Amino acid sequence: MSMQSRNDIRNLAIIAHVDHGKTTLVDAMLWQSGVFRENQHVVERVMDSIDLEREKGITIMAKNTSVLYGEVQINIIDTPGHADFGGEVERTLKMVDGVMLLVDASEGPLPQTRFVLRKALEANLPPIVVINKIDRSDARPQEVLDEIYDLFIDLDATEDQLDFPVLYSNAKSGTCRSSVDGEDQSLVPLFEQILTTVPAPQFDEEAPLQLLITNLDYDDYVGRLAVGRVFNGRIAEKDQVALCRRDGTLEQVQITGVYGFEGLRRIELKEARAGDIVVVSGVAAINIGETLTSIDDPRPLPLVQVDEPTISVVMSVNDSPLSGRDGKHLTSSKLKERLLKESLINVSIEVEETESPDAFKVSGRGELQLAILIEMMRREEFELCVGRPAVITRQVNGVEKEPMEQLVIDCPEAYIGVVTEKMGIRKGQMTKMVNHGSGRVRIEFRVPSRGLLGFRTEFLIDTRGTGIMTHILDGYEEWLGDIPRRPTGALVSDRSGKANSYAIENLQPRGELFVSPGDEVYEGMMVGENSRPQDLDVNITKEKKLTNIRSSTSDVLIHLIPPRKMSLEQCLEFIGDDEMLEATPKILRLRKRVLAAARRK
Repeated sequence: MSMQSRNDIRNLAIIAHVDHGKTTLVDAMLWQSGVFRENQHVVERVMDSIDLEREKGITIMAKNTSVLYGEVQINIIDTPGHADFGGEVERTLKMVDGVMLLVDASEGPLPQTRFVLRKALEANLPPIVVINKIDRSDARPQEVLDEIYDLFIDLDATEDQLDFPVLYSNAKSGTCRSSVDGEDQSLVPLFEQILTTVPAPQFDEEAPLQLLITNLDYDDYVGRLAVGRVFNGRIAEKDQVALCRRDGTLEQVQITGVYGFEGLRRIELKEARAGDIVVVSGVAAINIGETLTSIDDPRPLPLVQVDEPTISVVMSVNDSPLSGRDGKHLTSSKLKERLLKESLINVSIEVEETESPDAFKVSGRGELQLAILIEMMRREEFELCVGRPAVITRQVNGVEKEPMEQLVIDCPEAYIGVVTEKMGIRKGQMTKMVNHGSGRVRIEFRVPSRGLLGFRTEFLIDTRGTGIMTHILDGYEEWLGDIPRRPTGALVSDRSGKANSYAIENLQPRGELFVSPGDEVYEGMMVGENSRPQDLDVNITKEKKLTNIRSSTSDVLIHLIPPRKMSLEQCLEFIGDDEMLEATPKILRLRKRVLAAARRK
């Protein structure tokens, strides 16, 4: 075996916790490498190209770009920072030879920092540590660096891995420095460090083609696109190659196009060599984790393995009386087709059929990941009903074990008591508490995954919107017993019609309402939250009886409290076991699983 290396390429992934500045840093690298013209208008966070990413301010899908520094092409992969999208990070690390770990100069390492770094160290990828946002007023770069060293040691890093280079940056202004007190420079030191630390791709010159597929895309003109890295050999347009499927079978396919990355554009290539990250077209039925290899000497690469999902929901066709008014895709066949397509593109999503032909069990990493999937389907004009999220347990030697989470909470000191009390109710155990002396405190808990279902909204209310919480899977433990659910019942409409302001005013003392005057309702639809534990059937369509007696004031003054409008994630947190979320392209409604009041009693 004669191993060669390509010194004209570096493959790098940028990994970090959510909102630590990965996409902003990629922006600065693109600008300073000359990808954009000086007078070119470019939106901020240009890599976040999906509408949902721009709205939520987070990266959901890993994306490729490349910059040219001197004679070297640096392929950069921007990865998601949220724990729910960890599957994107796991398969991305298969394509690269090194990682850039970004850490906030104030917040320090957080749960997703630990997760992505553990995966990088397991893959023996050399890290470059960049402490970002050093311009923050509460920045503490030296303490954060000590915390990063502690994290590396805690993850059993080798001596070589502990000898990582450190840079300090302000991604927003596009500057970095080699030491805390050094002078701000452009990103040249960062580019130089990438060339020094990230090894050039190595390959066996005598080995046949091996191209591992790690992402899928679609183009209206050429159809299904497969993104992957060439580990050995060469691939060109019109080549006849073998597709090694996940089940071990081989299929002969023809490549109709090979594309590379130049900045944010895809460019046609005559040929791709070992070390290149490329896009190939022509293979319609290709899946993530499969290998394109030589027909004469097929050598499949190991499949992409990702951690198992921890939370599942049941998605079913919308069978409410108002179904079909907003969406186009209503049938179970359309729903099944869309969910199976998602499971092919997103390796951390699993889809199973249930006893009902109209319902499917969808498993993922967390509530946010499943909520993003539902929101994307709504925008594609699907209508569906979604049940309450449930944790996925394991049976180990006849003992039921449930997923546990490492939860990190950052909140003002005044709310330590209420947060600790709520965590105690949800079977959480405090493992660490740190007070940096800035008026805020960081508390770490180990808590069952089901204890966090519905906790985020409650937590934001308790901390007046000032608290920050992040969590990540932290193993499995024996079932810890029952955890109290929502302490309140629901106000449920007992008939169909339109909500009336007169009825709403009379129902306001009963609890908090979700609907406005004129909104259409139906029997079994939840129109509010009861202030007591029981469900209450109410007539929200009731109109005032007309008489001959009039009052100059009482007919005019109807005092209505604005209804509570909940987001998709809040709706999923709110519903109970006997309730469902009806999601259509235009509206979200909460409803009972059994609509008829007589059958619920």
